[in-house]
Amino acid sequence: MTAPPARRDATRVAARFPLWLYVPAAIGAAVLVLPFAALFARLDWVGVPAAITSPEALQALGLSLTTASIATAVCIVLGVPLALVIARSGPALAAVLRTLTTLPLVLPPLVGGIALLALLGRQGLFGDALAAFGLRVPFTTTAVVIAQTFVALPFLVISVEGALRTAGTRYELVAAGLGASRWTVFRRITLPLVAPGLVAGTVLCFARALGEFGATALFAGNSAGTTRTMPLAIYTAFNGAGVEEDTAIALSLMLILVAIGVLLLMRGWRADAPR
Repeated sequence: MTAPPARRDATRVAARFPLWLYVPAAIGAAVLVLPFAALFARLDWVGVPAAITSPEALQALGLSLTTASIATAVCIVLGVPLALVIARSGPALAAVLRTLTTLPLVLPPLVGGIALLALLGRQGLFGDALAAFGLRVPFTTTAVVIAQTFVALPFLVISVEGALRTAGTRYELVAAGLGASRWTVFRRITLPLVAPGLVAGTVLCFARALGEFGATALFAGNSAGTTRTMPLAIYTAFNGAGVEEDTAIALSLMLILVAIGVLLLMRGWRADAPR
C-alpha cells in the first residue's frame, strides 16, 4: 500500500535533520506533559464526581460559562469590525492598530486589571461619571465580563484579520462592480470568506475568557456567586478558603478537558489541517 502524500513528505523532512534533535524535542515535550501527568496522578478519581458536582464548583462553573459566553459575544460584535478596519487600512494605521490590539497578549493580566481599574474604578477616568448615574462596575459580574473581553478580544481580531488578508479583496471588488451595496458585500462575500478564521478566533476567544484570572482578580474581585469564576475558585482553594483542594484539582481537570475540546474543535474547523 502506498503511503499518503502528507506522510511521505513528513518522512522525507524527518530524514534531513539531525537525529540528536529528538533528545531536546523529547525533553521539551516532557516539560509540557509532565505537569499535567502529575496533576492527574494526584487526583482522587473516586471523589472527582462529588467534587465537580459540589455547589461551590457548579456555581463557579456556571458563572465561568455564562460570563465567557457573554464576553465571546461582545468580542465578536466588536472584534470583527476592528479586524476589518485593520485589514483594509494602510500599512501605518494597520501597524498602530495591530500593536494596540495585541498589547493585552504580551502584558501580564494583572496589568490589564490595574488598567481597567484606572478607567472604570471609583477613582478612575470614568469613575465619577458612572457614579453620577448610580453605576458601579468594579467587583461586579459585569466587571468579570469586561475583564474577560479585554484579554480575549485580541485572539479573535488576529484570527479574523489573518483570514481577511488571506482572502484578499478580489471577490469584494467584483461584487461592488456588479452593483452590490457595502452591506451586501460584507454579508454575502466577506463574512463567508472569513468564516473559518472567525470560528477559530471565536473558539480561542471563548477558551481564553474561560481561563482568565489575573485581570478578573484585580478588577472584579473574588466574591462567591458574583465574581468567583473557575480559575478564582481554584486559587481560593489553594489559599485555604472556599472550596476544598480536591474540588480545585477536579476543576483544574475540567479546565484542561475544556481546553483540549476547544483545540480539537478548532482543528476540526480548519479545512487545510492534516487529518
